Amino acid sequence: MSRLFSPISFGGLDLANRIVIAPMCQYSAEDGNATDWHLMHLGKLALSGAGLLIIEATAVEPEGRITPGCLGLWNDDNEAALRRTLDAVRRHSRMPIAIQLAHAGRKGSSHVPWDGGQLIPPGEGGWLPCAPSALPHAPHEAPPLALDARGIERVLHGFVAAAARAVRLGIDAVELHAAHGYLLHQFLSPLANRREDEFGGSLENRMRFPLAVVDAVRAEVGGRLALGVRISATDWVEGGLDIEESVVFSRALRDRGMDFIHVSSGGVSPLQKIALGPGYQVHLAERIKRETGLPTMAVGLITGAKQADAIIAEGQADMVALARGILYDPHWPWHAAAELGAKVVAPPQYWRCPPRGLEQLFGEIRTAQR
Repeated sequence: MSRLFSPISFGGLDLANRIVIAPMCQYSAEDGNATDWHLMHLGKLALSGAGLLIIEATAVEPEGRITPGCLGLWNDDNEAALRRTLDAVRRHSRMPIAIQLAHAGRKGSSHVPWDGGQLIPPGEGGWLPCAPSALPHAPHEAPPLALDARGIERVLHGFVAAAARAVRLGIDAVELHAAHGYLLHQFLSPLANRREDEFGGSLENRMRFPLAVVDAVRAEVGGRLALGVRISATDWVEGGLDIEESVVFSRALRDRGMDFIHVSSGGVSPLQKIALGPGYQVHLAERIKRETGLPTMAVGLITGAKQADAIIAEGQADMVALARGILYDPHWPWHAAAELGAKVVAPPQYWRCPPRGLEQLFGEIRTAQR
């Protein structure tokens, strides 16, 4: 039996298989509100046969957006717009849905990628980003605003309020974004955090604010949904956050009752040097899984069915997360199931589509038994 298509349970969540659709920014919201694009995008992915769909990085306050087009969940309009999208998707898909709650920090107020991705000055429609320290992401950029005690408290309450909205929306899991150079990662990394108070310096201090967010969100949501964190396990820069420190942070997450961890890397510095290759981040997920025992998602150039199946079978991770690969091939789980001799869930409107010899591809799938 394919291990990739075996069920898994964690945090009260039952997945039919180990394929996760990673959060992928679409930069297509209006004032943080989901649009028809999100209905099309999420609706398509919700019919893919994957085990879990994670909604893109969703800002917890307006200044927490990467771009003016980023999704948000800081007010009633955001919540209502996302509810309309989710209601439509759920009418046709039983796939569990998670959401990634995020704050861009110093990487906020940027143009969308297809317009260059550069920082937008406040006088040209942007805003003043905030960060742990007044250090710009790139040398040519203006410095962000260093968060004071009031700002730190405001951001923390933003995460809590957004998590409460996620509960009201019936979201199945929340992933807190502490990766890719965004605010929580900025606090963790000595490359972005040069504070001299209780939030800077030692690893214990640099972990303090991200862990405060974790604790506050867990207190808000209780056990009503699964709660996890996405991390960048290394900055790929000498003197930056590394796998050793990330193991310490991950153990702290485990001890606080996190239900899963999503292991990525990089994003905090343009000086990063990454040797790209198939599964180039899997060894980081394997180390975190071994050291913590947390249900672990691996991501990064995982493109083939046999490659993904081997990652699970060899115990390197508990789940594999697909991003660009499933945008390119929205039926990746179908094709993987066909290759590995497994089954996937598909809507009845599509049951007649498998090629001859694959008539048994679609079927009812038993989720993991608690």
